[in-house]
Amino acid sequence: MRCEIADVIGALERDEIVPFFQPVVELRTGLLKGFEVLARWSHPEHGPILPDNFIALSEDNGLANALTTRICEKSFLASPLLAADMTLAINISPVQMRDLELPRLIRRQAETAGFALSQLIIEITESALHHDLARAQAVTGDLKAMGCRLALDDFGTGYSNLRNLQTLRFDTLKIDRSFVASITTQRDSRKIVAAIIGLGQSLDLEMIAEGVESEAQTDMLIWLGCERAQGWRYGKAAPIADIPAMIAAAPIAAMPALSTVGDDWATSTLEALPTLRLAQLKAIYDGAPVGLCFLDNRLRYISLNQRLADMNRTPVTAHIGRTVEEMYPEWYPLYEPYLRRALAGEAIANVTLQRPARAPDLEEMECLASYQPAWDEADEVVGISISLLDVTPRRPPGAAPPQEGEVNPETPWVMDAQGNNLQVSARWVRTIPLGKDRMRNLHWLEALHLDDLEPTIRAMKHALRTGEPIDIEYRILSIDDEWRWMRSRGSPHFAPSGEIKRWYGSVEDIHEEKQRRQGREPHARNDNASEPLNANKNPTK
Repeated sequence: MRCEIADVIGALERDEIVPFFQPVVELRTGLLKGFEVLARWSHPEHGPILPDNFIALSEDNGLANALTTRICEKSFLASPLLAADMTLAINISPVQMRDLELPRLIRRQAETAGFALSQLIIEITESALHHDLARAQAVTGDLKAMGCRLALDDFGTGYSNLRNLQTLRFDTLKIDRSFVASITTQRDSRKIVAAIIGLGQSLDLEMIAEGVESEAQTDMLIWLGCERAQGWRYGKAAPIADIPAMIAAAPIAAMPALSTVGDDWATSTLEALPTLRLAQLKAIYDGAPVGLCFLDNRLRYISLNQRLADMNRTPVTAHIGRTVEEMYPEWYPLYEPYLRRALAGEAIANVTLQRPARAPDLEEMECLASYQPAWDEADEVVGISISLLDVTPRRPPGAAPPQEGEVNPETPWVMDAQGNNLQVSARWVRTIPLGKDRMRNLHWLEALHLDDLEPTIRAMKHALRTGEPIDIEYRILSIDDEWRWMRSRGSPHFAPSGEIKRWYGSVEDIHEEKQRRQGREPHARNDNASEPLNANKNPTK
């Protein structure tokens, strides 16, 4: 059918143009993450009419906003059907990127339908940015200010101007289906996709591949580091009435082992980084006597070796793309202080961690960990390389733990918002003569030298009141009846409300370093320092 503008106007008036919804999934798991909204025209005489026949006609004749209004109005009605973390992606035409009223138009429709704009993704093609970048920047700025996310569609097929990525605050890059279609058969396509993914990761953008139709394409995209996808493999576009069935459908997960590399190895960026060689890194990873992994700057697993997967009792491929907190919420409080410090550029070596057992039939593990920040050519931290060595003492069943030992260089602790100690490593407990029970709440202060007690409490009160990081030095009476200098550092973890939920940090023995700086011997023992504090008084308040 050859469409005329009068036909499009009539279709809008008769409600014949409606939104269809195509699933967008997480590649590794197949879990549904949202939908792209596509306009469909169901003609009463000629049946379905392809968008190419009426979208351009609408744009050329000033009907783009009317069409967008109708699609938004109807697609936002899906809001009650969507989980809070699911998104809708709406396509905006190039001519609309020059319309400063567009953000207000979208906001009105969202408010009317009760749709949260934080769940809306605005998809823009590169051609929309070519003619008037300044106005496009103003429009996208307003959309971002409203809470919308921005996706650059069909990247690599248009002008591919990297200035656009730098100037406009995109959240997502979409890989065009023309590259995906030949990704398993043409090396050039694979290299282009790898380069796009590498660029997106370096800019901290989410990657979505379009037109995924086969399992082999899925495996290749996962291997290259792509996070999400859409295409016939995961479902064709369907009307709003089909959304509940699409949500209830079993996910199409990726294969447990990626056929491109094997079940004992997983990586996501090697093809995108030509300076690396897959075979060489695989040999290094597999041959290492320790657990190894690399996290990106969002603390997601990018790669890890089989030894670490065995230590974690979780398959390699289950880690990829997941954050440390998602994978191991019970261990994350132990790791977080060091991860944050590494992201800030600090290299940390030989940290001893006491990992609690994750199941009744498993044992607590004592690990020696190192965290090395990875820098890019602009001297920005792009990730963390981590090594983990199992140093759990191998004792006979029922044997008591050793009662002596020095504080390890880094001993983690967890504190509540009021300054009460909630969790501390067993190594710290074995170092001072208070015992495990006395280390809870505020009793740990009883081990401090009397001269250091008041400044320590003052520093803690300031940190608890302001949320500024803790960094204090004090002396403790060790189990060997010696005063030793310690340095304790920690940072707050905030709840969504903005209030401090927990403090995570570590304490390290700096005695020798302190003595070298002071140029004198350790203080003699002060017997008054071991007198208990008033148990009914919270010195941090």
